[in-house]
Amino acid sequence: MTSRERLSATVEAELLAAGRAAVAEGRAGSLSAWVNAALRRQADHDRRMQALDEFLAAYEAKHGEITEDEMREAERRSRGRAVVIRTPAPEKKPGRPRRKQGAA
Repeated sequence: MTSRERLSATVEAELLAAGRAAVAEGRAGSLSAWVNAALRRQADHDRRMQALDEFLAAYEAKHGEITEDEMREAERRSRGRAVVIRTPAPEKKPGRPRRKQGAA
């Protein structure tokens, strides 16, 4: 079992409401569990960003600084390979036709 410590923190009201809603809807066992999960996600995110920073620093030390032009080119290539997925438009309900904008 992991050790636990009691925490007193001031948080934004909307975040507290989101946590309480998660508990009420059964998405979290308790407010403490919800906060713990959020802190874990943030810690994981921070570790990944640190690893990325270290990777980029090592890469640039070996190959030189990545330029704005290289980043734009990489973005252009990745957008060219992207697969766009759209959900179908909702069916229109039968009814009276809509007026054109500007029509009186």
